[in-house]
Amino acid sequence: MPAQEPNLDIDVAIRDARTAVLSVRGELDMETAGPLEARLAEQFGQGRGRLVLDLSDLAFMDSSGLNVLIRATQRARGLDGDLYLAAPTPAVRRILEITGVTAATPPHADVAAALAAAGG
Repeated sequence: MPAQEPNLDIDVAIRDARTAVLSVRGELDMETAGPLEARLAEQFGQGRGRLVLDLSDLAFMDSSGLNVLIRATQRARGLDGDLYLAAPTPAVRRILEITGVTAATPPHADVAAALAAAGG
């Protein structure tokens, strides 16, 4: 069941013991960054270090959302995993590129490509 937050929906699909796909829809900003961070922390707490974020329906992301992604990447790598970004919308891709996030965490064309990169 999706978590319903103001202007943000998050669906979690468990792929295996170490891998989950989080589909993020809506707007990721100061108001909604906390709930996403909590959902990511849930997955880390259950031992999942390979997390795919499906950004294909994310219309907007500000610096608060960007900070969540950066912290999640660091935490995933600390667990011998990684954060895999899938199909960011043009607006989201632009902020990822401008801030240099794509250099450290290159986005994938879709969820299937991100899962392949994650080894699942």
